[in-house]
Amino acid sequence: MIKVTLNNEILKYITEIEKNRYKVSTVNISLSVANKLRKNSKKKSSYASTKIEGNPLSEKQVDEVIESDERKHYLRPEQEVRNYFLALNYLEEKAKKNEKFSKKLILDVQKYVEKGASKEKIGLRGPMPPGILFAVYDSKTGHPDYIPPEYIDIPDLLDELVEYVNTTDDHPLIVAAIVHYQLVTIHPFEDGNGRTARLLSGYILDINGFGFNGIGSLEEYFAYDIEEYYDSIQMGLPSLYYSGRDNPPHPEIWFNYFLRMVLLYSNKVCEISESSSGEELEGSMSYLKGKEKELLLLLLKKYKGEFTPIEVSRELGVTNKTVINRLAVLVKIGFVEPNMVKERIRSYELSFFAKENEKRIKKLLK
Repeated sequence: MIKVTLNNEILKYITEIEKNRYKVSTVNISLSVANKLRKNSKKKSSYASTKIEGNPLSEKQVDEVIESDERKHYLRPEQEVRNYFLALNYLEEKAKKNEKFSKKLILDVQKYVEKGASKEKIGLRGPMPPGILFAVYDSKTGHPDYIPPEYIDIPDLLDELVEYVNTTDDHPLIVAAIVHYQLVTIHPFEDGNGRTARLLSGYILDINGFGFNGIGSLEEYFAYDIEEYYDSIQMGLPSLYYSGRDNPPHPEIWFNYFLRMVLLYSNKVCEISESSSGEELEGSMSYLKGKEKELLLLLLKKYKGEFTPIEVSRELGVTNKTVINRLAVLVKIGFVEPNMVKERIRSYELSFFAKENEKRIKKLLK
């Protein structure tokens, strides 16, 4: 199996990515904006990852296909991008439960990727007919680009990978790179190996806190220069798996490439997160009228915990109903949250978003 020695370049990449991870964790984005960003990111990933495999759809067409009626009949390229989007949703739910990496998870993801394909393309590949070699062939020359391991070796190779992921002390970024390389290299399926590898290396990042809240698309960076992506993962090695790809002599070629792509991706996520937070806050403030701004400023100054409209009405010298009406606006925009008891509002409190952005809100209100 591929192994790595942590040289200065690799350590530098890890350090810079860690810094970006911290930056993103300090930026507060409301749930509604975060959900929108996540969905857009999954669309971009579905476009980019299938593009690597030769899918001809444009980014606009991918967006339309994902948003269209699921009961519609889809052409193969359309089904591919929908499948990838569904697989991302599936892994998002698994990540919430922090499900362990397993052979079942690998098989389930490939099943999503190949949804709608013939039965023989779903699940681990089996023996080939006599005289036929299983290989990845060059579409132009017809010559084999890569001859993966024999089908009989696949279960043990996957078991070795699963055991490694669940027992290693390696940094999660290294683990993700190894999962990506090993799944592409073991090539356990007739089809869908690259997409499955990209999905599951992303899953490793997600469950270890390097998924950047689902914002941004790592696949976009792999797809930016597809030739560089393939050259990096092949590392100039012979086409036969048993001639060096099982234990490459210079694995740093792949690790440096993978970590460089993650760094570029994480840089972009920092930009997206910071701009979304700023734009969202200013946009939210624009919906408030003078009296609602006055109420929000009062709440930020004097009410750090729960409060009732009657308390605030006495402070402002207005009726209870007036305060309730103004609070309704602040709730709708996301600055205040109601506390419910038996479907009735018992009290209110400032939202997490408002508390985390208190200084900026106060500055905008002055």
